[in-house]
Amino acid sequence: MKYGFVKVAAATPNIRVADVKFNTERILEGIGEAESSGVQLLGFPELCVCGYTCGDLFGQDVLLDGCERALAEIAGATKGKKMLVFVGLPFRFAGVLYNCAAALSGGKVIALIPKSNLPNYAEFYEKRNFTAYRGENVRFAWNGEEVVFGNKIIFADEKEKYFTVAAEICEDLWVPQSPSVSHALAGANIIVNLSASDETTGKAEYRRLLVRSQSAKIVAGYVYADAGEGESTTDMVFSGHDMIAENGEILAESKLFENGMIVSEIDVQKIAFERRRIDTFRGTSEAGYETILIKADQSGDTFSRDVPALPFVPSGDKSIEDRAELILTMQSEGLAKRLEHTNSKSAVIGISGGLDSALALLVAVRAFRKAGRDLKDIIAVTMPCFGTSERTLNNSLRFMEKLGVTARTIRIADSVRSHFKDISHDESVRNSAYENAQARMRTMVLMDIANDEDGLVVGTGDLSELALGWATYNGDHMSMYGVNASVPKTLVKYLIGYEAARLGGDVQDVLTDILNTEISPELLPPVKGKIAQKTESLVGPYELNDFYLYYAIRWGFTPKKVCFLAKKAFAGRYGEAEIKKRLADFYRRFFSQQFKRSCLPDGVKIGSVTLSPRGDWRMPSDAVAALWLNELE
Repeated sequence: MKYGFVKVAAATPNIRVADVKFNTERILEGIGEAESSGVQLLGFPELCVCGYTCGDLFGQDVLLDGCERALAEIAGATKGKKMLVFVGLPFRFAGVLYNCAAALSGGKVIALIPKSNLPNYAEFYEKRNFTAYRGENVRFAWNGEEVVFGNKIIFADEKEKYFTVAAEICEDLWVPQSPSVSHALAGANIIVNLSASDETTGKAEYRRLLVRSQSAKIVAGYVYADAGEGESTTDMVFSGHDMIAENGEILAESKLFENGMIVSEIDVQKIAFERRRIDTFRGTSEAGYETILIKADQSGDTFSRDVPALPFVPSGDKSIEDRAELILTMQSEGLAKRLEHTNSKSAVIGISGGLDSALALLVAVRAFRKAGRDLKDIIAVTMPCFGTSERTLNNSLRFMEKLGVTARTIRIADSVRSHFKDISHDESVRNSAYENAQARMRTMVLMDIANDEDGLVVGTGDLSELALGWATYNGDHMSMYGVNASVPKTLVKYLIGYEAARLGGDVQDVLTDILNTEISPELLPPVKGKIAQKTESLVGPYELNDFYLYYAIRWGFTPKKVCFLAKKAFAGRYGEAEIKKRLADFYRRFFSQQFKRSCLPDGVKIGSVTLSPRGDWRMPSDAVAALWLNELE
């Protein structure tokens, strides 16, 4: 169980209605298969020991006695396996029959969780045979052991403090007040649902929506094990629709009408972090719950989850298009509102021929078109200086022309040299003063044009640059509204690619060349006409930095865990040494550059990660990265 990843499984065995011996053998096979896969938590369907569709056979002692004998046998099979297993069966308690989930671990039945909500409508008739239970937990002796009976139970691993589990049964998910809500408030990070949900047209989509929304609503992992082939088809058909979800995301899902087992890992550390981050779980508690300790396998090193290398970029062409359209709309809406509120007659943007300024100008064009304003009131300014290459300058000019905005070219080299003279700086000394004087001169030019034109300076800097502090303080660091402030560099590329394809023609040609241009601040003179300053060779590949930003900052993962995930995501592309080196660089820069983020201009939030000092990220500028760096070392 590395880094909080709990390997879970949902299994739908082939069964025969009322053939307890046959069903037990299939369940035991499932437990064996799960053990070979390193599973630590396994859920089987509702009433799977005998079958959900037994009807009035549930009133027969022969069936019930057989189920209890089977329960003892199945429990015994968990001895030495360090796995928490849930199986469904009918169980008599205090003279009443309950639909139960039996929790098995270490060779014992450690608890019986009775169903809280019984469906008694349409094709369901559970109240004919079973009784709902909503009482307090009690203990009773069974098979020589003490067993807890009740539905206010949390199962907690002795070593992984965030591996906490509770169970509910089928209909419990479909009712307005699901037990899993109380379970989550009581501390359960994973919910197991033992279900027998028959299949009807459109029900699979609705069931999937329920599982996703419930896992998101209670910020939990959700393991849904559904009855399948083998149940009676007298009036119903069951599809074995198993699902594993985590905070609104489906991690694994079975094909309908194919019995078997699905396996994935639920990140309980991630769940615990998110619950701490939001207010919902603070100061909440549920009365009457008790905790039962379990021993889960800690030795497994198998990891099957897909780790996307670009966590900010959705997968699939349709998803990228939908997300891009939404983000561009959000950015342009934010800018349009700010222009309206400030009564600005124009928008002023510095155009470098690079990615960020291209995106900012595309956003401005959208905002003006939506407002019905003349695109000539967008004043796009390119300001070539010592490091500007012919390629980026030409792209800037072509881009502004093709979009139909007002284009200005202001060569700032003489102004910068005059400034060097004022501060007694030798131009041959190409230090930070040499570089930053250019960036600050450009910002001053834009600000003064905005004052002269009754306009507003639109910032171009992106989220990745803010995280790394890759901006000149009071230079490109400053604007009157930052439209890219929460857009990471890896996503900037996809947004430009989407807009390029949408606009087509000459604009697409220019944007394609911009996308293929080396990322650079262009503050040092070109070498033989080529860009001399390559950003990613200095601060590291943006795909790595954005990966670190997502997992280390958004989710608060430890450096070891971030490194572990990066090795999975970038296998074959970056070695461990490079990943660790760049991660250490990321932490150093992120901590040391907080002072730049503490005074950012306003900017629209478009995703779950933003570094605005007024929004999601508040950090002292003097915080030290020693703990994080020490863990890496």
